[in-house]
Amino acid sequence: MTDAYAVFGHPVGHSKSPQIHAAFARATEQDITYGAIEAPLGGFAEALRAFRAGGGRGANVTAPFKLDAYACADALSERARAAGAVNALKFEDDRILGENFDGVGLVRDIESNLKSPIAGRRVLLCGAGGAARGAAPAILARGPAQLTIANRDLGKAQKLAETFARFGPIEAMGYPELATQRRYDLVLNSTSASWSGETPPAPSACFAPGALAYDLVYGKGLTPFLALAREAGSGQLADGVGMLVEQAAEAFAWWRGVRPSTEAVIAALTIPLF
Repeated sequence: MTDAYAVFGHPVGHSKSPQIHAAFARATEQDITYGAIEAPLGGFAEALRAFRAGGGRGANVTAPFKLDAYACADALSERARAAGAVNALKFEDDRILGENFDGVGLVRDIESNLKSPIAGRRVLLCGAGGAARGAAPAILARGPAQLTIANRDLGKAQKLAETFARFGPIEAMGYPELATQRRYDLVLNSTSASWSGETPPAPSACFAPGALAYDLVYGKGLTPFLALAREAGSGQLADGVGMLVEQAAEAFAWWRGVRPSTEAVIAALTIPLF
């Protein structure tokens, strides 16, 4: 019997998840279908119940429903609890299990695909929203020398730093302070600025020579953030397509018990940055 999975979002028409999971299913010979469901705002729980009642086995969850998915889960992984958000669900017997693979997908892409170790390096994470919550614990688990959270609203960054202080060396900072502080070996943009063609207010001085600049947004080519990093002398630029595919592979393995190869899928979805 064919098992059904789907991604929930609003909007969701741009999602690459159906394409990614179809490729994974072909490669691993798994009998599944995978669709996209645009749940109405305020109606995630009802849409999820309907999908489950119709035979759904699991789901990915994208913006703006990751907190709704967290609330719907009967059991949460440690990663999901740390992030305070859920991006993957599995229906098991009478329970809904919640996971968050955003952070592990990001770290796998940085370290395995981009060959850029995090241990001992100075890391700057721009933004203090849901994406940053998923990324911060996973980054700290890799042993950076320091993780700095920068945000327009310093209070939000400070709250995030306090939440994750138990995981490793983390601090909060406003963007104006960055110009006078140390330079960073790895600079990540987790804000939504690139979706609208804007640049987060990170100063060019924050990029160490040869730094890796990583925009969690994908499919936009050379975003304003990556253009800023290039002009500042960053040695390596990357967008979030690898993170997207790696977190999808983690969810697929969680559902199906087999982890697909990601290299060909990342290559197929990658848009040149130059």
